[in-house]
Amino acid sequence: MEFYWPTTQGEWLAWSSAVMTILFGLLLLFAPRLCLRILRLQTAPDHPEALSEARGTMAGFYLGVGICALLFAQPLIYLALGAGWLFTAFGRIISMMSDRGVTLFNLVSVVIEILLAAAPLLYGLGWI
Repeated sequence: MEFYWPTTQGEWLAWSSAVMTILFGLLLLFAPRLCLRILRLQTAPDHPEALSEARGTMAGFYLGVGICALLFAQPLIYLALGAGWLFTAFGRIISMMSDRGVTLFNLVSVVIEILLAAAPLLYGLGWI
């Protein structure tokens, strides 16, 4: 197997989204307490297994999809990456509307998530 470097602008955008996803995954895997603090979450002192959610569920998914997108560099995998980020943004928007969660943190986060979704979706759909 050979590592594929992007050659077009659309591929570079999708590739960059995958790299950012991997970086988020690595941060969650190796510094879950820091990530949870950034996300404004905290674990209960008597439940250390809560950190396994950050390491397992969150980091595992980010790393799995991001690494597959880089290794295989196929439009359908980039579509999966983009759809994941798009539904992340959708969930945040629903929360902002129904939970009165319109804060600066959520507004910045939803913009970042939409950008991370747009790059691989536009490439995967053949629009760039």
